[in-house]
Amino acid sequence: QVQLVESGGGSVQAGDSLRLSCAASGRALRTYIVGWFRQAPGKEREFVAAISWAGSSTVYADSVKGRFTISRDNAKNTVYLEMHIVKPEDTAVYYCAADSGEDIRTSPSRYDYWGQGTQVTVSS
Repeated sequence: QVQLVESGGGSVQAGDSLRLSCAASGRALRTYIVGWFRQAPGKEREFVAAISWAGSSTVYADSVKGRFTISRDNAKNTVYLEMHIVKPEDTAVYYCAADSGEDIRTSPSRYDYWGQGTQVTVSS
């Protein structure tokens, strides 16, 4: 079992950059695929990005491709989401999640463990 804690959220202006962190405790994070999801008020939770065990494969939602970068440091048991050129529509609670499967998946229901989330607010 793994416990996840997100950090790095905050209030920024459109066009700014932000880096979110997902720190793990318990079982080593290197044994999990890790994804970032977000949920805006009144909307369903949506996939943002995910990264394979060793970091060799990544998948992004079309809405963030070219602006966000997911990476991981297994030695630090941490996964990051670098957010650039943020837009007001990026405003949401951002969650990291761990999947014990073998392939990157984008459905939230496939992920086994979740953090509590960190709020990102982008003003225009």
